[in-house]
Amino acid sequence: MKPQQLFASDNASPAHPEVVQALSDLSLDHHISYGDDPVTAAAETAVANLFGRDCEVFFVYNGTGANVSALRCMASPWEAVICNEMAHINEDEGGAPEAIGGFKLLGIHRPDGKLTPSDVKPLLAKRGFEHSNQPAVLSLTQTTEVGTLYTPEELRDLTSFAHANDLTVHVDGARIANAAATWYRLQEEAGTPVSATAALQAVSSDAGIDVLSFGATKNGLLFGEAVVFFNSDLARPYRFARKQTTQLHSKMRYIGAQFLRYLKNDLWLQNALAANEGARRLAAGLAEIPGYNVALPAEANGVFVEVPEGLAPVLQEEFHCYIWNEHRNMVRLMISWDSRSDVVDRLVERCRELVANIGETT
Repeated sequence: MKPQQLFASDNASPAHPEVVQALSDLSLDHHISYGDDPVTAAAETAVANLFGRDCEVFFVYNGTGANVSALRCMASPWEAVICNEMAHINEDEGGAPEAIGGFKLLGIHRPDGKLTPSDVKPLLAKRGFEHSNQPAVLSLTQTTEVGTLYTPEELRDLTSFAHANDLTVHVDGARIANAAATWYRLQEEAGTPVSATAALQAVSSDAGIDVLSFGATKNGLLFGEAVVFFNSDLARPYRFARKQTTQLHSKMRYIGAQFLRYLKNDLWLQNALAANEGARRLAAGLAEIPGYNVALPAEANGVFVEVPEGLAPVLQEEFHCYIWNEHRNMVRLMISWDSRSDVVDRLVERCRELVANIGETT
């Protein structure tokens, strides 16, 4: 029997078998704990080499921990972090950034998930006013919570604006591999192909960002993320912030071994390309069905679609997707690295059947 596949989240997918095998292949020898081992050191070097520049790499357990511990080194309790209103740090981390970091989050409403310099500028007006938290960080999500991509040019414009206004820039890269895969494919289709590493750098480090939460769990790892500091000044206190934020893994080599396999032969890109292609296939199929409206560009591995009245709960029950906006009957369908085309096609066919059934009963 084929394993069940869900559309709720790419977190629902299993770890990649080769990543699991990498854990099994680890030596049973004892090693110094807390990251002072050769496997972790090799993995840190591999991540740094991926970005092709001097940077400092630290492994943590999960995405929330990556974001919170990183932002603690970027903003003091009297300061503020600017983000999109729907950003994961604002909506889906249980208040951890504010509770643990102590700083304030300033959310900006943008339905497409992206910010522009003109969105950020008004929030700088109260700089110097002692009754307000002082903006210190601009946090962006790549790709965004609604699956849209910051192009390299858009990212550069934001980082240039931020730095000109004394803001540092954090990127929540929970799906940074999907962003790189999108850029990789766009360049290929434009007849200007780039390497896997160049694609990743274009949508992250080349734009001048200061810190990246480098996500991997959604794209094939069992557990583990990396915090990558391109700004060495911000990295100085991080070892202490990571420990105090409960993100220092005693057997760090089990995270490092996963990353080594994840980066080998561009497995990270292969996984992300497969997920993105599945989302394109799904979006194209749904767009052909009367009554369904793909509401946002399917630029990565998420499809956001408005469905006919009454069908969102049916799809949620049968395919375990999330209802994203009840007022618009919008559901979120997430494709994973291992999502099979026959499962995607079955969803499309079921959506077509449901519309036909509505027609028969009206």
